[in-house]
Amino acid sequence: MNHRSSKTSFRLGAAGAVAMVAVAAAGCANWPPKSAPPPSFYVLVGPIAPAGAARHGPTALSLHAPTLMVSAPQAAAGYDSHRIIYLRDAHQLEYFARSEWVDTPARMLAPLIVAAVEAGAGFRAVVPAPGLTAADLRLDTEVLRLQHEFVGPQSRVRFVLRATLVDNSTRRVLAWREFDQTVAAASDDPYGGVVAANRAVQAVLAQLAQFCTDGAADRPPAAPQGVAAGMPGG
Repeated sequence: MNHRSSKTSFRLGAAGAVAMVAVAAAGCANWPPKSAPPPSFYVLVGPIAPAGAARHGPTALSLHAPTLMVSAPQAAAGYDSHRIIYLRDAHQLEYFARSEWVDTPARMLAPLIVAAVEAGAGFRAVVPAPGLTAADLRLDTEVLRLQHEFVGPQSRVRFVLRATLVDNSTRRVLAWREFDQTVAAASDDPYGGVVAANRAVQAVLAQLAQFCTDGAADRPPAAPQGVAAGMPGG
């Protein structure tokens, strides 16, 4: 090897050593690796009672009112998840990466439905299932949609709930309805969607309570005890 080749080899070797030191230094600077930020968790809440509001005891009317058992809410396929759903294109569900519900929307709704219907004062008792085995009526619900939609100039949250009121003694459906509520989001981010979702849920709960009260009021009166249906009294 001549003198010029020796100098070239030395320069190349020195450059390679410097590069390796730089890579090693960069690796040390990024070690230990930074973890991803933890997810944010959100809840659904029901209407807040006015300050000073108190629950009144049974009245003469409520003593003769029917009892209601609220079944555990169900959820349509794709909506029984802790993940918060959003849409940019029709029929395509997507999920926020680091924002979740603390529980599935259906399970969070269960106590909210009981509280909302109970506040309507149309029933002697309102209990979650399994509860009163001899309850007069049963309320079945299913979450069909709860999604943050980015399909227009302003994002919005859509909440759709199907409700069915059933007479327990006859297994007859007294009434059913789909509640479809849309609320504009104040911001195009998960938190803006959560706030809008809570407003949509609270609006539907108010409508659901009235639906149950009206359905119970329209129920045909029960036959007096000791008298068979369709038979004259003795």
